[in-house]
Amino acid sequence: MPPAPRPALSRSRLAVALLATVALLVLITALTGCSSTPDPTVQVAPSAAGTVSPGAPESERPTAPNAPAAPVAPAEVAVPSVGITSSLMKLGLNTDGTVEVPPAEKGMTAGWYTGGAVPGEVGAAVIIGHNDTRFGKAVFHDLKKITKGADITVTDMTGEAVHFTVTATESVGKNAFPTEKVYGPTRDRALRLITCDGDFDAQGHPVNNLIVYATRS
Repeated sequence: MPPAPRPALSRSRLAVALLATVALLVLITALTGCSSTPDPTVQVAPSAAGTVSPGAPESERPTAPNAPAAPVAPAEVAVPSVGITSSLMKLGLNTDGTVEVPPAEKGMTAGWYTGGAVPGEVGAAVIIGHNDTRFGKAVFHDLKKITKGADITVTDMTGEAVHFTVTATESVGKNAFPTEKVYGPTRDRALRLITCDGDFDAQGHPVNNLIVYATRS
């Protein structure tokens, strides 16, 4: 004889049973910390500040190391022994890759080549000035009088002065300019002053360059 059928649950009792089951599952999930998908908003990347808690006193919080200050651009060059003092304009490269020189109408102003080092920093800093222009004598006209051991002072935009001592001078043909020696890398805090020098060619241009080499004092 087959077993007697169990009495069916009423709709109200079935609903109560289902609600109880759902509540039990929610409680289990909450207690075990489980979840079907992680919440991306709580995934925090490791911080350089370490594991100090948010409520820690300021004295216990590590600070990021200070970034080194960028070198300050030079504003003036002076060679007291030969009576030279000039503000400095910025010089870059011409379209053909050669270094710019100050325009002839600003012959009494020298220029700092921004592609080199900042004067006083490691590397070769280069300052260029005219000897003469069509307007007459220019800023570095008397640079040829400089001697070994002379002082060159470069003052930056903040007023801080850096001193250099002349180590050598040379006059070289423009067609044999020692580019690597003048502009190439060096571990010294070096300075080069450059102007025209020597006899004139058929077009009236000096055939040589005068180069003054100096290192930070």
